[in-house]
Amino acid sequence: MSIILRLDRVMADRKMSLNELAARVGISNVNLSNLKTGKVKAVRFSTLDKICDVLDCQPGDILEYQRDESNESG
Repeated sequence: MSIILRLDRVMADRKMSLNELAARVGISNVNLSNLKTGKVKAVRFSTLDKICDVLDCQPGDILEYQRDESNESG
């Protein structure tokens, strides 16, 4: 996967638990846990917006692009 989720790092920096973030964002603990561990294929912009608002961060603090070397040409 080329997109790396860094939600766990941002949560740790803010000293916020999974349960607290899930409650403040309004999503289930299971869905947030799946997002945190990278077990999702997509995230709604509305969910990303709420997470960034609660954590006072930018989407780039949570999402990181990593080039997949097996897909490079040349």
